Amino acid sequence: MFRFETEVDKERLSLLGERLEAANSQRSSAMRALEASRHKDEVPLQVWVMEEATGELAAGLTGRTWARWLHVDLLWVDTANRGAGLGSQLLTAAEREARVGRGCSWSRLETWDFQAPGFYRKHGYEIVGRVPDYPPGVTEYLLAKHLA
Repeated sequence: MFRFETEVDKERLSLLGERLEAANSQRSSAMRALEASRHKDEVPLQVWVMEEATGELAAGLTGRTWARWLHVDLLWVDTANRGAGLGSQLLTAAEREARVGRGCSWSRLETWDFQAPGFYRKHGYEIVGRVPDYPPGVTEYLLAKHLA
């Protein structure tokens, strides 16, 4: 017999991650090689743009690097500062740190159809996947870019 539970449990989450990592390493030589490399751990990457006069957040990018990939999670520019190139500068700074500072070869991100797929494509990203109706009425795109 089994019992299904849906509560959040940090200990189980950690155990699940450990067990999945062990199973992946057992089944894949690429995953075993990754586990033995300096690229095995996720490392946060954050770039912030602050208003000089007020100290307020004007724009920011958060992501992480893992397995020689940059994964951009969030990129936002305050409405008053859009069109000034801050988004491009944020993306360039994150890609440079990932490539030069962390040895990444690729970058990936997700964006919705009403957000910025055109912006990312102008920066060399290619659409490699799409999820329609996520959330309902919206299409999510997965984009990737070779950094080298």
